[in-house]
Amino acid sequence: AEHQHIRYNPLRDDWVLVSAHRVKRPWQGQLEKPPPEDVPRWDPKNPLCPGTTRANGEVNPQYEGTFVFPNDFPALQPDAPEPDDSDHPLFQAAPARGVCKVMCFHPWSDLTLPLMSLAEIRAVIDAWAELATELGASYPWVQIFENKGAMMGCSNPHPHCQVWASSFLPNEARLEDRSQRQHLSQHGVPMLLEYAEQEARRKERLVVENVDWLVVVPYWATWPYQTLLLPRRHVCRLQDLSEGERDSLASIMQRLLIKYDNLFEVSFPYSMGWHGAPTGPYLEEDCRHWQLHAHYYPPLLRSATVRKFMVGYEMLAQVQRDLTPEQAAERLRSLPEVHYK
Repeated sequence: AEHQHIRYNPLRDDWVLVSAHRVKRPWQGQLEKPPPEDVPRWDPKNPLCPGTTRANGEVNPQYEGTFVFPNDFPALQPDAPEPDDSDHPLFQAAPARGVCKVMCFHPWSDLTLPLMSLAEIRAVIDAWAELATELGASYPWVQIFENKGAMMGCSNPHPHCQVWASSFLPNEARLEDRSQRQHLSQHGVPMLLEYAEQEARRKERLVVENVDWLVVVPYWATWPYQTLLLPRRHVCRLQDLSEGERDSLASIMQRLLIKYDNLFEVSFPYSMGWHGAPTGPYLEEDCRHWQLHAHYYPPLLRSATVRKFMVGYEMLAQVQRDLTPEQAAERLRSLPEVHYK
């Protein structure tokens, strides 16, 4: 807790430098603006609100629950041409095709997930699973992710996420596929299933838990209050969850996100996303080495206005954190589960 050391991340096969004493240093650097508290419930100029017009001229329906539509500015398109052949191994390119969708969680712009009801969160989970099934029928990877807050690059305060399906396995998916496959081969048990059982027993990094799920600050966390959401049983994909597991997932997500907001009494920014077994052609393959999980990466370190920057040493050497995962977990664990608002 007081001395620097490095910790191994078996999921990515890399290391993180833990320097807990650095959090005590005075800060005279960048101060972020807290998120606005006066977001209007409905704004005629907001392209994600019900009944408003998006950039491509389409008018949103008067939706009352979740709403999914094609991204008007997609990073991936289904009909992209093949790149030219490379004339040298140092200059390689490969085809990249896919589909990008946007999913609004709720018709109200002033609601975030921790402020939504359990039934509304459950509807989001069901929509995630439906999209994972639909897009995963043909695409090898379906990435569900949410960027929450302007600090994490979100350009619209309306509660929403994105879903990108790609014709290739992205870098993080390849890393996790390789490491989990190797662990199962060597130890006979899925890595993250074994890890969840260990963390449930040790409890020092546990944040919240219920009968089906647990949330921990992982032993190898890089961001200050990073968490890992894990099922207790072996589940390969989001769409494989039972009805009961979806209900308990809604509950544990709400509990975690309330704690996040309560930490600095602000709508807590983060990037989160689901990782599960690849789909498309991989549906016919043995993917037992995979365990479903969700990553939460929040940037805030000391307060609502002081964030962790991944620069310098982190970019040129390896990632470094300024408090131990155990300290972060203890602080999150001790927070109330009633929202500060």
